[in-house]
Amino acid sequence: MSSTGWGQVFTAVVQREVSLAMKQKGEVLTPLFFFVIVASLFPLGIGPETALLLRMAPGVIWVGALLAAMLSLQRMFATDYADGSLEQFALSPSPLALLALAKVFSHFLLSGLPLVLIAPVLGIQFGLDARALGVLALSLLLGTPILSLVGAVGAALTLGVRGAGVLLSLLTLPLYIPVLIFGAGAVEADAAGLGIGGHFSLMGALLLLSVFFVPIAVTAALRIALE
Repeated sequence: MSSTGWGQVFTAVVQREVSLAMKQKGEVLTPLFFFVIVASLFPLGIGPETALLLRMAPGVIWVGALLAAMLSLQRMFATDYADGSLEQFALSPSPLALLALAKVFSHFLLSGLPLVLIAPVLGIQFGLDARALGVLALSLLLGTPILSLVGAVGAALTLGVRGAGVLLSLLTLPLYIPVLIFGAGAVEADAAGLGIGGHFSLMGALLLLSVFFVPIAVTAALRIALE
């Protein structure tokens, strides 16, 4: 199949995922509401201590985004696995890795991108200035695709396994730690007047490595699950 054909398959899978999500809006809105609630509870619980809120803001918002992104990971391949669509795609001429990338991109569009857009609004609660809000949004824009990519590996490995939700968390959370450190660290470094280029460069490198290796790992895991 030509690259044009692969592009059409990729687009069709993404459109299908978005269409299905729009019919079940609760699954899309639940992670977003969870993120808003988690990020809003800290300023309410700590009180109007500006200096403390500023120090906590990057970590709190990033942890909230990480946990919110995890809420929908288990469903990334589970529905297609249950109805047989995954097996049909595995037998089609299109590479199974293409399905993995389309699924990851759909997860980012439906779960990651809304978090990126709402994060600056939540950052205002912590007293972040406009520059810090911009750095926060940019770090999430680089980091949330990595969360989706790494999470796809966990979702594929736990496909059809009893207690998949707990196992998925145990597999993915340790792998999320570098993204959390560099993402929150970029905002903290900017607040301290230090350069943020190193943090973004490392996150960019993690994103490129994930884009290259994750489809291979997901393909292998899905084929094992289908056997």
